[in-house]
Amino acid sequence: MENPEQKVSLSHFDYDLDPDLIASEPTRERDQSRLLVYHRKRQVIEHRDFGAILEYLEPADLLVLNNTRVFPARLPATKKNGGKVELLFLRPILDSVTEKDKAPHWEVLVKGKSAPPVDLLFKDGVKGCIVRNLDGGRKELALYFPKNHRPDVFAFLKEWGEVPLPPYIVKKRNQASPLVASDQSRYQTVFAETWGSAAAPTAGLHFTEKLIKDIKGRGTETATTTLHIGLDTFLPIRTETILDHKMHSEWFQVSEETAKKVNQTRKNKGKVVAVGTTVTRALESAAQREGLVQALEGYTDIFIKPGYVFKGVDAMLTNFHLPKSTLMVMITAFAGFEAVKMIYEEAIRERYRFYSYGDAMLIL
Repeated sequence: MENPEQKVSLSHFDYDLDPDLIASEPTRERDQSRLLVYHRKRQVIEHRDFGAILEYLEPADLLVLNNTRVFPARLPATKKNGGKVELLFLRPILDSVTEKDKAPHWEVLVKGKSAPPVDLLFKDGVKGCIVRNLDGGRKELALYFPKNHRPDVFAFLKEWGEVPLPPYIVKKRNQASPLVASDQSRYQTVFAETWGSAAAPTAGLHFTEKLIKDIKGRGTETATTTLHIGLDTFLPIRTETILDHKMHSEWFQVSEETAKKVNQTRKNKGKVVAVGTTVTRALESAAQREGLVQALEGYTDIFIKPGYVFKGVDAMLTNFHLPKSTLMVMITAFAGFEAVKMIYEEAIRERYRFYSYGDAMLIL
């Protein structure tokens, strides 16, 4: 039997990948991606098309989706000396807004030299000031809107921001302007509702409205959670052992309705199928010892690693993740070290497409 305490070194979550397998473009249609299915009890792998996911869902099962919506989080700015910087907006910092300073404050990542304090100029007469350093390389930004503008950061980013594609996609496209028109819709799930993510919940990108309708038509219920994806999606683990890694918190919500559906599925002996690691984090954050899920919202910094006992999730749909990432650690906790090694070796051998725009795997 595996002893997770002996395998906490970051090197256990590494693998070699041919760069040609990194997907820089989505498939022509969302559900045309491939699906690797791994059965944990039988330790068997199947190779299917994504539409075949219907065959693995029963009427008693519950498919749980993350309804977060990606906002155009990448925004250029100019310093007073003419220097250029690029910001990646992560999330609002609500406790910095006071009666004296009502300017919206945001947590951002900055590409370019920007030791605080530094004044910035944006489009549409909006000004900003990086007021302090935060941990993990992040900055706190205060935004000042002209008097005739409502201080709505999401509306401002929707007008002037760009789709926050992952750096490896931008690098692989190798273009002066790497964004294409299709990114606006394809780096967003068809069930996205609530603005708040700086990255897409990529397992959900494979679903079409028709496929979801077909799943419901066969009797499988669906439910939604919200988890707004932030910094840890972009940053690899940099500590020598995973036990030393500090997760940044992300806002999540499990509604009363979703909690009831999860608990009823448990009662009916069905599977709770999490669409993505973000849904898994949300449900596990709201799960109780006896396996029931409570309605809950707030911030979670849960770090699911080998040795963790899953209480809210029975099966997981996910993409193929970057090495040495918290996502690799999570799926290893779910499937086991040897299983994940076998899955990834098989996926590489079969030329699956990796990362955000890549193919999917279903772990049962």
